[in-house]
Amino acid sequence: MTIEIVPFILLCLSILSVLFLINYTLNKKPFIQLQKSFFATLACLLIMSTGVLLQSMCYSVYGINPIYFENYIYIGTCLLPVAIFFTSLIFEYSKIKFKKRYILLFIIPIISILMVWTNDWHHLFYKEYSFNLNEMVFGAYFPIYTIYTYGLLFVSIILLIRSAVKTSGFFSAQTLLIVIGTLIPIIINLLGYLNIINITVYMTPISFTIGLLFYAFAIFKFKFLTVAPIALQRIVDRISDSYIVLNENNIITDFNSTFLATFNLKSTDVRNCSIVDLINKLGEKSINIDALLITLNKVKNSNNTFNYEKHFESIDKYFNIEINDIQSNDKYIGTLLLLKDITQHIKDMNTIKANQDLLVEKERLASLGQLVGGIAHNLKTPIMSIAGASEGLTDLVKEYDSSIDDPEVTSKDHHDIAHDMDVWIEKIKTHVSYMSDVITAVKGQAVNLNEDEQDNFTIEELIKRVNILMRHELKNALVELNINMNSNNSITLNGNVNGLVQVINNLISNAIQAYNGEPNKSIDLIITKKANEIVISVQDYGCGIPKEVQDKLFKEMITTKGKNGTGLGLFMSYSTIRGHFDGNIVFESKEGLGTRFDIILPL
Repeated sequence: MTIEIVPFILLCLSILSVLFLINYTLNKKPFIQLQKSFFATLACLLIMSTGVLLQSMCYSVYGINPIYFENYIYIGTCLLPVAIFFTSLIFEYSKIKFKKRYILLFIIPIISILMVWTNDWHHLFYKEYSFNLNEMVFGAYFPIYTIYTYGLLFVSIILLIRSAVKTSGFFSAQTLLIVIGTLIPIIINLLGYLNIINITVYMTPISFTIGLLFYAFAIFKFKFLTVAPIALQRIVDRISDSYIVLNENNIITDFNSTFLATFNLKSTDVRNCSIVDLINKLGEKSINIDALLITLNKVKNSNNTFNYEKHFESIDKYFNIEINDIQSNDKYIGTLLLLKDITQHIKDMNTIKANQDLLVEKERLASLGQLVGGIAHNLKTPIMSIAGASEGLTDLVKEYDSSIDDPEVTSKDHHDIAHDMDVWIEKIKTHVSYMSDVITAVKGQAVNLNEDEQDNFTIEELIKRVNILMRHELKNALVELNINMNSNNSITLNGNVNGLVQVINNLISNAIQAYNGEPNKSIDLIITKKANEIVISVQDYGCGIPKEVQDKLFKEMITTKGKNGTGLGLFMSYSTIRGHFDGNIVFESKEGLGTRFDIILPL
């Protein structure tokens, strides 16, 4: 007999293809489960192809009985469905843990192999063997083998198809190719075993060779073995954000399990439900349905994203809602609503705001404490002077009253008494004017501490207020404030004068504390005009600011005063200058040599 050329060539190509794929698989290290199962499938195919090729060659050339080669061929044939099943299982679940019950899958294949090997004794597998499947007479055990084999293969196909439904993009294309490659040999062999078509034993490896071509395309085109396929639905169900997908009629067509868990819903409550009905079902009165529908219509075919925050009263949660249109090939196919739970963020922000309000109030009370101390000191001296002037005027009144009927008192004496009264009155006016300035300055700082009044004021007025409010603290600390005017004190600035006074006073207070209670020190307050800017500098010669604190200054609330400081002063000062005056604060500090803060204000 001669070898049939076409089957021989196809069988050779089958072996070469399998060997090539095995080599490709072995070069992909480290192995993942999918590669291992796929390698097992290729190994089974290689056993089948080489067995049939050797069978054909040895029978045609040497006349060796082909039935002996079936003992080798059926090792691959019986184990192939199990290998394909594990491949589909891993493809469906990405990764599996081998369980003891999986051993049951090997019982029928092992029994089948043993039946083939011992067939000469019982003929339960096949009674008469032939190259042509239509002429082969099968034994009583063969239906069990056939049902199990094709049943397992069909289960594998179902798993692969289900993976295609749950996945998208490249993974869907991969699965489609694998399904086609698996169906071709199954259908051909099944039709042959059912005597619907006339096929030979060559068709099994040849049909699987065709299937391998689809496998190869999946491998090289879509990197089937280099990416562990993970179902898209499984991924979106694990993300923390909720989402729903609407069709063009605003009917919900898709969603994730996070959405169901967040709103305590079942899938039957959501699928194919309109967005309006869902809102009504939730009892969410905080959502304006008409406004939402208008937004959804605007999104369609717009390529725009709409974002807004919403408090869902029914579940007491805050969400950032993002609405996008979904397009395929520039055609609108749906609308995506992504709901990001920001409840914890809102709570954290409220907590931070409450803490900041407490710190601001603490700083405000501290400032008011300084003001009260300043009032007591600044008003004590003029009040005592006014009291002394009142005593002087009282004496002059008595003297004048007793001199009215005294013939010895001349007109000149009356004029001298009137002159002395004028002197005392002028002194009282001076002290009253000073007290009025103190009250004005204190009122501005105490009442308008948190207000943002814009007004015009001169450098002279600014320095006057600083002097009045800081006089008491400077005197108590035995520190002298040296004012150096390198500009015209009549220059006018615009803004909240009380806020600027507070900033300068805070810098002076910090400068006083930089001396750590050492007496007889000095602080320089320097006002300089540079181009279109006024620079107000506060320079001390104290301990300086530590390097680690300098890096955080103005960026966060930090203090070197321990429990006696909030760290809010410089932070608020920087915010005031930047936000209210469009200016800036810079500093230069050297430990042990002092610190200089420059307030830069545009004219």
